[in-house]
Amino acid sequence: MNLIDIVDNMSQEMYERMKTAAETGKWPEGTPVDEATRQSAIQLSMAYQARHLDSKEMMTIGSDGQMIHKTKRELKAEFKQQQDSENSQKQQGDNIARFTDL
Repeated sequence: MNLIDIVDNMSQEMYERMKTAAETGKWPEGTPVDEATRQSAIQLSMAYQARHLDSKEMMTIGSDGQMIHKTKRELKAEFKQQQDSENSQKQQGDNIARFTDL
């Protein structure tokens, strides 16, 4: 079985476990991962990202197999947009009736 076959048959749960092992060096249960297994987990999680996830986040793998990089300007624009969205949600929440004397 080659890498592509493994990734095509990998579940989302397995991807999350591999990603945790690659990032932390431990399985989700806390058991340490040896270096060879960690390297395999890195490869599998990167291949899964490229094959199944349509992420545009910085430092993830795009559908073309390339790592996604963004300029400082692009990141600032994303953060501003996210902050503006959060602020508008807070303002909408301020219009809710509050019962504090109960």
